[in-house]
Amino acid sequence: MQPEGLLIVISAPSGAGKTTLCRELTRRFPALKESISYTTRQPRSGETDGVDYHFVTVERFREMIEADAFAEWAQVHDNYYGTAIATLEEARKGGIDILLDIDCQGAKILKNRGVTGVFVFVLPPSMAELRRRLESRSSDDRAVIERRIAAAASEIRESRWYDYIIVNDRLEDAQESLAAVVTAARCATGRMLGQVSKMFDI
Repeated sequence: MQPEGLLIVISAPSGAGKTTLCRELTRRFPALKESISYTTRQPRSGETDGVDYHFVTVERFREMIEADAFAEWAQVHDNYYGTAIATLEEARKGGIDILLDIDCQGAKILKNRGVTGVFVFVLPPSMAELRRRLESRSSDDRAVIERRIAAAASEIRESRWYDYIIVNDRLEDAQESLAAVVTAARCATGRMLGQVSKMFDI
């Protein structure tokens, strides 16, 4: 009996290092596939449609909302982001472990809908360090940085309902902690009962 695909949901304030951690996680676990979300924001330099995101128009996104095509969706920093129901269902039924990098709003919607998964929040070591990281990007103006800092305070308060909280102070330590969460989740009893049954096959 093949176990259902595992869903790993990761959220963090902008600047906490979530993207770097997710990239390393998929390198360590090649079978863990990143979910490709839909968004109305413009592609950043180096991003590819269908690889980093499905980039769609606001009109197309709203059509998908009307068709109830999203497991979750949210408006973040003036743009829409959403996870298609089909993406999660195909992975679950196919036994594919999937990594979902989404904001707190979307994660909470999934949690409230009873979607089975492991929910992980990446926490910066301090607000001062978070500000330093955002400012060091040199890609956002002052107003955008202040907005992200304000949003971070609200997002961090949501961390209490996540299954795990990982502090990204020293990157290598955070990477090890996140890998440990995935390894433990893969060994959960509910996922291993098929292997137990095989012990008694004749």
